[in-house]
Amino acid sequence: MGIFSKLFGALKKTKASLSEKLRVLFSKNKLGNEFYEELEEILISADVSVTTAEEIVERVKSQAIAEKLKDGDYVTNVLKTTLIQMLEESEVEPPAYPCVIMLVGVNGVGKTTTVGKLAHHFLKQGKTVTVAAADTFRAAASEQLAIWAERAKVRIVKHEEGSDPSAVIFDAVSSVKAKKTDVLIIDTAGRLHVKENLMNELRKMDRVVTREFPEADFLKLLVLDATTGQNAVSQARVFDEAVELDGIVLTKLDGTAKGGFVFSLSSELSLPVLFAGVGEKMDDLEYFNSKDFVDGIL
Repeated sequence: MGIFSKLFGALKKTKASLSEKLRVLFSKNKLGNEFYEELEEILISADVSVTTAEEIVERVKSQAIAEKLKDGDYVTNVLKTTLIQMLEESEVEPPAYPCVIMLVGVNGVGKTTTVGKLAHHFLKQGKTVTVAAADTFRAAASEQLAIWAERAKVRIVKHEEGSDPSAVIFDAVSSVKAKKTDVLIIDTAGRLHVKENLMNELRKMDRVVTREFPEADFLKLLVLDATTGQNAVSQARVFDEAVELDGIVLTKLDGTAKGGFVFSLSSELSLPVLFAGVGEKMDDLEYFNSKDFVDGIL
């Protein structure tokens, strides 16, 4: 069963909630200002930001007026198409090799677990993988990553607890270059996006990779817990300002009844979701598919 087959099950609540709200909306309101105002409220209730909800409704309204649409099913199809297009506008190509992926984010979003799943993902594609334990602050973080590395059967570069994380990255990059490894995945310590000193540390790690491995395709991905809701957008904005993010990894999609903030990330920050995960197994992470996601919630 593919990841989005699992996702359809995980997003049942969202789909049921949105579909029912839209059904009620179509049954009581003809297309008009009141209809579009309520459609906007429905989107906001699904964790779409006000700004993005307004943009979505305006796009739907413009097309409905241009095509003289009055049927609820047709308008729903326009809404689906609009949402898919919004996500596709920020999509990027899969990484080129050699590739460095640095995972950043706040505490508890599942970065270390995601490193293991990503390693497994690239191994399935026939790539060689090394992981770097640059979370040198959390007790036993490198040991936890070592367990995932062993499960995924990939090499790990780590230092003693309390070491400079940039030194770990320097050694990992040197090792990957020497062995001509395809993918380096870097685990970093969780940090509050409001702590400037910790964000400066991320910038230093960013510089090390950029300086020492300029030929690599370097992706800085923010790991977001899907249950975070609208706060995800403010988190992403600060991390993006610090290290110029390339995209998002969504975790715990099976634990939320909402997913609308994904559209806000795309519309307001031009940040695509690259990978999505449901469940705890190694295979429960895959490339994000815009159409499948929209089909899963609407």
